[in-house]
Amino acid sequence: MNQVANALTGKTSGTVFSGDNDPELVGDALPFAIKMYESLLTANPGHQGLRLQTGSLYIMYANAFLQTPAVMLPETEYKKQEFVFKRAKNLYLRGRDIILSGLENKFPGLREALRKRNFNHALQSTTRKDAPLLYWAGAGWLGAYAIDPFDMDLGMTLPAAAALMERVFKLDKNFADGAIHEFYILYYGSLPEYMGGSAAKAREHFDQAVAVSNGKSTTAYLSLATTVSIKEQNLAEFKALLNKALAMDADSVPEKRLVNTINQRKAQWLLEHVEDYFLETEESNPAPGEKEI
Repeated sequence: MNQVANALTGKTSGTVFSGDNDPELVGDALPFAIKMYESLLTANPGHQGLRLQTGSLYIMYANAFLQTPAVMLPETEYKKQEFVFKRAKNLYLRGRDIILSGLENKFPGLREALRKRNFNHALQSTTRKDAPLLYWAGAGWLGAYAIDPFDMDLGMTLPAAAALMERVFKLDKNFADGAIHEFYILYYGSLPEYMGGSAAKAREHFDQAVAVSNGKSTTAYLSLATTVSIKEQNLAEFKALLNKALAMDADSVPEKRLVNTINQRKAQWLLEHVEDYFLETEESNPAPGEKEI
């Protein structure tokens, strides 16, 4: 069982999905793959690689194949959108809990310490090897809240999710080729200021994400465009960012081929629905000294 689990969770196993250029193929295959991983995890609950793979696949599926397509549904399909959002939230939390269980097994008392907001005590023993577990648990947690910000009970637990991400950043500031910076673009860019949001910090992490990925990840561009650019009603920047993402070669980084393909589809859709996000859709000339993207 361990040999099978090791083979399915090795460094190259994930590229079977992430390196594909056909999102529909991956989207159709993932539910079976996830349940297969979960079945193996049930038989071998102590295998941390299986736990990470199972939990992260739930979270990735919720984001890429439920939430993202639902956002692009027409207004007439609002009931379907609501249903899919509920599914996505459920799977975000399912993935989070699978991974938190792994952290709890390794660090007994971690979940209770998080609940009591004793974050330093909860996370002080974690090391760089634990960064993937911490990152995906936090991503699932925050993803579930982002899709349902009116869930006040879940909102009260957000400081724990933020603490997980802060620990990842402390352990490895360029985690996963800048994924932690891409997260913080969304985090600081989407939150209101009274909850810690900051356009300046979002832009700082955008610059770092682009630098770490050598400008070959579309995620940073979409993240800044869909948060700060919309908040500031900066249409020129919004279009520049999305066009930058569309201009990238999705095949330039094989392990990011799937996410870049999905992001480019979303970028094209956003450009075709500018009026849904901006009060004025006629571009004005950039102000003197405006930063070029």
